[in-house]
Amino acid sequence: MQIGDLSIREFQSRLSTGMCLSFGPFCTRISSDLETFAETFHQCYAGLPVLCDDQIAHFSVSVRQRPGLRGHLRPQAEFLFEGLAPFDPYPRSHAFPMFEWGLNWCIANTAHHYLMLHAAVLEHHGRALILPAPPGSGKSTLCAALVGRGWRLFSDEFGMLRLADGRLHPLPRAAPLKNASIEVIREFAPTLTLGPRYERTRKGTVVHVFPPLASLARQTETCVANALVFPRYVADAPTRVASLSPVVGVTRVIKNSFNYLFTAEAGFDALCQLVRRADCYELTYSRLDEAVDRLDALLAASGGLAQAATGHAELA
Repeated sequence: MQIGDLSIREFQSRLSTGMCLSFGPFCTRISSDLETFAETFHQCYAGLPVLCDDQIAHFSVSVRQRPGLRGHLRPQAEFLFEGLAPFDPYPRSHAFPMFEWGLNWCIANTAHHYLMLHAAVLEHHGRALILPAPPGSGKSTLCAALVGRGWRLFSDEFGMLRLADGRLHPLPRAAPLKNASIEVIREFAPTLTLGPRYERTRKGTVVHVFPPLASLARQTETCVANALVFPRYVADAPTRVASLSPVVGVTRVIKNSFNYLFTAEAGFDALCQLVRRADCYELTYSRLDEAVDRLDALLAASGGLAQAATGHAELA
């Protein structure tokens, strides 16, 4: 059964007492007493599998009205992980972005059997692309543009590289667009479903791109990476793609990893395997249509294993 098989009233009732849901490789037990949050969640994750209530969960979280007089005078919502609040409450109207950022926090702090990259991951015609980038690089905008052109969303935030075999595991979630990028994507990809507008969050104005049903339906299908592309938005710049050596690729991926230091030798070995298998590039862009076209062509032509052989000795 999927969330969308439940009416909104049924979903709110089950969510109030807690239910187990599958987010990629993670079972999450979630409860909430907030109707507005439940309505947005129901729309965003209609294709998400509902698990048995007795499932053992990786994370147990709650999004609830903050109790006490202060929570009623100035309505606030709090995020609880295993019954504890890891960060300050948000305005009650911001409960959905608080949940998204809260679940990110849970994953980033616990899932160290993966090498977690701060990267968007997408797949097109059976070939996968990793877009590692620091905040402000245009990663989420580019990711949304590719999804709007039919690419499968693995993740906007986490590149989940499995240490055991070097495969990427999908984690399709709501992708936050911030400030000016919101209207850019509305115009570029009108077929995408966008959620409510949240003003004056801690990251400015935020609107979420809801994950396509097709991406949620395939969230157990792993893959290997064919290309690593480090995007950088520069206003008015011409679109430019430059090839990078495997050594430079490893160095840049490390800088865009949440937990490389925790994974130690296993993380280094996984990164070496990654750049031997995938071609590495830097993309500078200002026009989304040109960037999407270049990535389409680049991924289709990406050689991966053959080209990476030249960097094998450097990474040994």
